[in-house]
Amino acid sequence: MRMIHFITHPEVVVDPGRPVPRWHLSDKGIARMRSFAASAAMQDLGAVWASEETKAIEAAGILAAAHGLPVAVHPGLNENDRSATGYLPAPKFEQLADRFFAEPVTSVQGWERAVDAQRRVRAAFVSIVDANADGDVAIVAHGGVGTLLLCHLSGLSISRRHDQPFQGHFWSYAVAERRMLSTWRPIAPQ
Repeated sequence: MRMIHFITHPEVVVDPGRPVPRWHLSDKGIARMRSFAASAAMQDLGAVWASEETKAIEAAGILAAAHGLPVAVHPGLNENDRSATGYLPAPKFEQLADRFFAEPVTSVQGWERAVDAQRRVRAAFVSIVDANADGDVAIVAHGGVGTLLLCHLSGLSISRRHDQPFQGHFWSYAVAERRMLSTWRPIAPQ
């Protein structure tokens, strides 16, 4: 059974002076990703894809290196565009993220609308599935777009209640059967 594993990057170094898409993995995030790369869940990988964001490329690189694979990059996997606000302290970010999911057809303070981000990540997902006929595929990206894609593939309305509990989770999808095999699971203990 060929599977797609959608993986979110683990913990990052929060750097308010750097654009969020250029943040790096923290030591803890690197350790969790290394543990996941060696897990049985990743044993049949045939391809590894990442968004264009630094933290996703770094996480995908750890996974790909453990399996002797290259990393392919797809811009459709990028997190929802939040450049209108840039870095926000955690309480303000969480408030806007709640609105992003609750008001999917509205641009919350200039953020990309959830329906548009969902459409973009769905198109990337289809493109990646079509381009990789052999082996399991790992897609390393972000929690927001991962939740939007999970909602679509599960036939659920967009809602933050389907979001990962914290960074560094994954879900799996059976390609031929066109069904979700799991919801969010941690890549490794936190």
